[in-house]
Amino acid sequence: MTIRNALSRDTATRRRLSPARSWSVALIMVLGACAADDSLVQIERSAEELYNIAMDEATTGEIKLAPEKFDEVERQHPYSKWATRAQLMSAWALYQSNNYAAAIPALDRCIELNPAHEDVDYAFYLKAMSYYEQIVDVERDAGMTLKAREAFEALLKRFPDSEYSRDGQLKYDLTNSHLAGKEMAVGRFYVKREHYAAAIRRFSTVVRDYDTSNQVPEALYRIVEAYLALGIDEEATRAGAVLKYNYPDSIWTARMLRLIDDPETNHEPALFEQFLDRAINLF
Repeated sequence: MTIRNALSRDTATRRRLSPARSWSVALIMVLGACAADDSLVQIERSAEELYNIAMDEATTGEIKLAPEKFDEVERQHPYSKWATRAQLMSAWALYQSNNYAAAIPALDRCIELNPAHEDVDYAFYLKAMSYYEQIVDVERDAGMTLKAREAFEALLKRFPDSEYSRDGQLKYDLTNSHLAGKEMAVGRFYVKREHYAAAIRRFSTVVRDYDTSNQVPEALYRIVEAYLALGIDEEATRAGAVLKYNYPDSIWTARMLRLIDDPETNHEPALFEQFLDRAINLF
């Protein structure tokens, strides 16, 4: 077969197939039109409808898919009131999905864009909780505890009468106690090894920086104990007076008075104090 004959045969075949090709092209155009119609339907959805779809996903569907659907509200209707709500709910869905690393910047954005919104106090609270939920072991790394404490403090200062302030205050006190517990554990460690000056610095940090924590009475007692061990009776007496005045009914005040009467008492921590060392990471 010559090349010309082959080309002629191929041309004839294409002519016979041309009706089929025409139908294929028409079908593609119809499908494309349908796809375009779907896009138009999606674009024409109201902000409220998109928001409700996202809420349904968050409450009855897959929570991890909800942030993207909330973000769609802002993308399609950026200036609507639903967009502001969707910003906060997107961050909430990230928090509920335990995606705290993404929730925190999302909440920062909510606060920055909507500083006067009626629900901005909840954004502050949720940001603090996002840090709080990441506290694992303060002995190894107190960084997350410090961030949580700072975030709760910001909530309490800016919104003292918020409905979230009560729980915020509780969590703030717990982070304080958590951080103070770490300082106490290190201070006790120094006392055991008779590094009294280093121990006093740790206990003084508790009294100065975590004065609302329940660790303060023991910290004052330990300061008395360490100063007596160093033979600095005047400072021991001063710390003891502060302890007695502020915590007259504390067991640490009673122990301090016994210690003053008998400075030769063994200063090794009792069993329950050793338990405290192991339990400082528990709230």
